[in-house]
Amino acid sequence: MSISIKLPDGSIREYEEEASIEDVAASISCGLENAVAGKLNGKLVNLSTPLQDGAHVEIVTRDSAEGQKIVRRKNSRGTGRIVALDAARGLAVIGMYLQHFALNETNGSIVSGNTTLLFVLCGGISYSIMAGRMMDRGTDPAAFRTRMLARAVFIDMIGYLLIMLNTPFGVILPAYAALFVLALVLVRRSTRVLVATAAALIAVSPPLMILGGSVLSGAYLLGDIAGGPLSALALAPAFVAGMAIGRFDLTKTRTALWLVGSGAIMLAVSKVLGAFVLPGLSRSFEEWLVGVQGTAATQPDQYAIWPFNVEPPLWHNLLSIAPHSASTFQTLLGLGAAFLTLGLVCLVPKKNSGVLMPFAGVGRVALTMYAAQFVVIWGLELSGVEYDIGAIPFGDLLVATVTMVTGWLIAQLPTGPLETAMRRFDRAFSALGPVMGPTLR
Repeated sequence: MSISIKLPDGSIREYEEEASIEDVAASISCGLENAVAGKLNGKLVNLSTPLQDGAHVEIVTRDSAEGQKIVRRKNSRGTGRIVALDAARGLAVIGMYLQHFALNETNGSIVSGNTTLLFVLCGGISYSIMAGRMMDRGTDPAAFRTRMLARAVFIDMIGYLLIMLNTPFGVILPAYAALFVLALVLVRRSTRVLVATAAALIAVSPPLMILGGSVLSGAYLLGDIAGGPLSALALAPAFVAGMAIGRFDLTKTRTALWLVGSGAIMLAVSKVLGAFVLPGLSRSFEEWLVGVQGTAATQPDQYAIWPFNVEPPLWHNLLSIAPHSASTFQTLLGLGAAFLTLGLVCLVPKKNSGVLMPFAGVGRVALTMYAAQFVVIWGLELSGVEYDIGAIPFGDLLVATVTMVTGWLIAQLPTGPLETAMRRFDRAFSALGPVMGPTLR
């Protein structure tokens, strides 16, 4: 049995009897992600409010004046899960700023490489949560795939624009965009499959990534997927692990304690291996490589046909624990730190979640803040200004404070500039289909 409702444009739509306002939002152009509330016969209601036969229904979007008030009200209160996840993502972005503007011996062992994996882990969690919500509401899988493809294209474009600035630091956005596409094959898999896939990738990704860094060095798109330590393949263990974590309720103490415990174990194992096992093992492995490959460094002929025009694979990085090496051990170390950080943030009681808000503000506009650092570096490089203040007393504290304040100020907007642009790109290039089987006869 179905019911009919009337939209502001005068059109009549039919939905199943148990449908709600959110089902209407998901089936029209504004999209569920952009909806914050609804109006039923002129009365402001929650998205979960059931529909009434013959009612006038209007969707309140976050871009409208009324929607902005609701968003600001929700942001000020926050929820345990959203605040914790945004705070963890904000910590990752702040760590990147420290790495680029105030790196020193004190913070280097904490932020170098680890912040990237924390950022990607949070991305995988958000991806999984978004996929889960849309599937729970019966969204057509093709509609979700279209939205993720549109989002990947947008992020990829931003990434290449940042690469064009030619700053001294690597840009992960093209690889991040590739993950949005590659992860589509795992969206409907079980949590057990996601955990097994993440574990397998920790072992398998490094050799494939090193091989790809050699044979795919001249192929930019393929290089983004599997060509080196900043490729999608190198970051995939963190993203898939995040997809698995996204299946759990981060507001539960048990989940937070599990993250803290598993993160501490991974961190401890990696530290022990790095201190007592890997140095000797790495020397033996490099001696074996020299015996097999020799020491003569021959430059490949750039005019030769592929694959004779590429550099030899850097197999010695397989046992590296250096930041951004993307070896199994460095990935395990970074994931341990990421799990531990996320778990500790999730343990903050809801009544004390206000302490997380400055970090969560940065996390809510993470894409904007991520891109901004490269634009700032580019401008400073053009001006010839020295921007590494890591050696200055409390320079890292100054950078962290400025980053938090800037992120918090931007977060006072309904959404960040790039986040807003991405949503508009979604609406322009991805049309969501009906939800819960609305019958249009």
